Amino acid sequence: MTDLAGLLAEPRIKFVAELRPIAGTRFQPTGFPDLGPAVYQGPDGDDLLLVESAQSMANHLEHVLWDDDEDAPVPEVEGLPHVRVTAADGAFLTSSRTEPHRLASAYVKNAKFDGRTGLDLILERLGLQRGRPIDHGRVHRTVFDLDPLGLVHGVFFADDKWFGQPKIARALTAFVEASGVRPAHSGGVKFDHVSNTGDVSGRGQGRASEEGFGNVPYPRTEFVAERIEASFVLDTSQIARYRLEPSERELLLGVALLEVRSLLDRGLRLRTACDLDVVALHGERPDGFTLSSRAELVDQVRRRIGGGRPSLTGVLGD
Repeated sequence: MTDLAGLLAEPRIKFVAELRPIAGTRFQPTGFPDLGPAVYQGPDGDDLLLVESAQSMANHLEHVLWDDDEDAPVPEVEGLPHVRVTAADGAFLTSSRTEPHRLASAYVKNAKFDGRTGLDLILERLGLQRGRPIDHGRVHRTVFDLDPLGLVHGVFFADDKWFGQPKIARALTAFVEASGVRPAHSGGVKFDHVSNTGDVSGRGQGRASEEGFGNVPYPRTEFVAERIEASFVLDTSQIARYRLEPSERELLLGVALLEVRSLLDRGLRLRTACDLDVVALHGERPDGFTLSSRAELVDQVRRRIGGGRPSLTGVLGD
């Protein structure tokens, strides 16, 4: 059984998953505005490729413990509090688990909780006062009580009304990188079976192709690689420094490991043309570390959640 208390005495946990495309050899990496695929040279001059960024991997990790059909956490972590935002008619809008800025989301800030805005409610709970230093222990406690995953994936209270603008860095960081990469160029055509020119009015094509009419050819660039790896680093020293009870810190560590195990067990389908299988998992820190099974981690987490804590629900709009 995983010794969560013992792992918290280690400065870092690190493991690497070796990946390969589930079919064929090609895969589509993440792209960036005005850049496209992020290809760069490693220290030895080898061509490397960023397949998935740290911010995107954080989204994937959080999503494995969220049920889109129920708009709620999965049963394995039921009882861990989070903040929900609904419309005036009660329809689910979003939550601190699904928002990129988590508790600092604009939806959370502007929702009303028993007549008070989320911004004012969180300000009071954080104990922030102009001209006073941040009470980091109170910040840790507040985030844990509202949504503990903010202490795993980070949250930045950036609004200037949150005096001091406290920030919690990610404790769990992951990314996917490929080495020995080469581009694989291809393309295709979007066929219009009504009019190949897009001239459905008889007045000439004009901007038809820009509007989606007509046959539209397009280029496509995917990649092949000698090796694809997903790296996971868990800053256990950061979790150990949170001013929480020992069992609460162990709970955070257990949830983080459960997210990783859940993601690896289901495979990494990062996008339509990037579906990756895990072929090997290597624990690098501490020596001899082995990631436990999902069932064992669920048991560890459930025992520490206990009876759970209530979640907050705010309403956005009249």
